[in-house]
Amino acid sequence: MVDIYVAAGISLVASFFFEALILYLILPMLQESKAVRPNYQGKDIPVSAGITFIFTFLIIMAGYKLLLPVFEPQFYLLALGLTAIGFLGFLDDMLGGSDRRGFKGHFGALMKGRLTTGGLKALGGGFIAFLMALFIGGSAGEIVLNTFIIALFTNLLNLLDLRPGRAIKGFLLFLIIIVLMAGGKVDLLLIAPLLGAVLYYFYFDLKALAMMGDAGSNVLGLLLGYLAAAFLPMTFRIGVLLFLIAIHLFTEKYSISSTIERVGVLRFFDQLGRSQSNGE
Repeated sequence: MVDIYVAAGISLVASFFFEALILYLILPMLQESKAVRPNYQGKDIPVSAGITFIFTFLIIMAGYKLLLPVFEPQFYLLALGLTAIGFLGFLDDMLGGSDRRGFKGHFGALMKGRLTTGGLKALGGGFIAFLMALFIGGSAGEIVLNTFIIALFTNLLNLLDLRPGRAIKGFLLFLIIIVLMAGGKVDLLLIAPLLGAVLYYFYFDLKALAMMGDAGSNVLGLLLGYLAAAFLPMTFRIGVLLFLIAIHLFTEKYSISSTIERVGVLRFFDQLGRSQSNGE
């Protein structure tokens, strides 16, 4: 029987090195294809670099299938969900405009008969969240609860991805909180592939050498949402949903970046690791 901790450790290390190889190949491709966007400082850098997370995850999943004695159904489910949401995020990164922001903007456009790429991502992301909630199972109420948790967590990481390193710091923080709240019940084999990829990519994001884009932030958010929905007790899930709703309502009216700048602890954590060259 394969020790779960050993398997997860090997997966973490392997994903770290696969991410290094894939990112090495994809960043020049994005540059040559003019897949660049101005960051908050106006500097053009490769966008949608987070698409590499999906490739790394799928390679590790193939390794699980070949080497592990049991390949859990949730591996298939997560691979499908991450690939689908990453594809929608990539479309939004490549084709999306900046004229519509937030749920109100995208759904407002939809009500007028205009589908934005952000609206497509929201609708598709909602369906992906519902599909994953169905596979997690439970009562009708639990399926609705889990759908909203997965969908809102997916979007939350997108909301954080406005400054170098911010979304990844948020991902790591929320991941630790979810694992602790789950009391050791989280399957580490689900976490290790993306965690290894993120730990390698972190430097590039923190130093503003690339943008993960929606293709990356939505993938990370979907994983957090799935872990919360699949492994947390009902009481904690309700608390998580209330937190996510509150954050989204807040961001419809106020700027996350401005709020972080006004709160000393948040500002310190947000700026940690950035260099003078990327503005902090």
